[in-house]
Amino acid sequence: MSGAVGGESRAAGTAARPKDPCQAREVLGIVGDKWSLLIVRNLSEGPRRFTELKRAVDGISQRMLTVTLRGLERDGILTRTVRNVMPPHVSYELTPMGRTLREATAPLLEWSITHLTQIDAARAEYDARPDTSPA
Repeated sequence: MSGAVGGESRAAGTAARPKDPCQAREVLGIVGDKWSLLIVRNLSEGPRRFTELKRAVDGISQRMLTVTLRGLERDGILTRTVRNVMPPHVSYELTPMGRTLREATAPLLEWSITHLTQIDAARAEYDARPDTSPA
């Protein structure tokens, strides 16, 4: 009986791993872009409408927001809910998997915010060096 449990455990563990490491890279490319993480961060506070997200994510175009939201919905990171009222009310909300993504990426976003000034200074110093001028 304990052998069956062990077999089930191994089978479950195997099913959870990607079949091909390139698949993980593909998903990381989608959720790891700058817009996706900012959207996920904003949705961590609860459901948001498109216009609220557009205002909250500085610099994102309407088209890029639409494309990014569709990609995140396709990947199961968020859900899109349409309420049939005039005008139509569309809202976006993190799925349980999306919430785990938020938890996993929160330290990275916090690190980015904490070190932004230092990164800007390092870039300026690098760009000012004569040996690093653009070709």
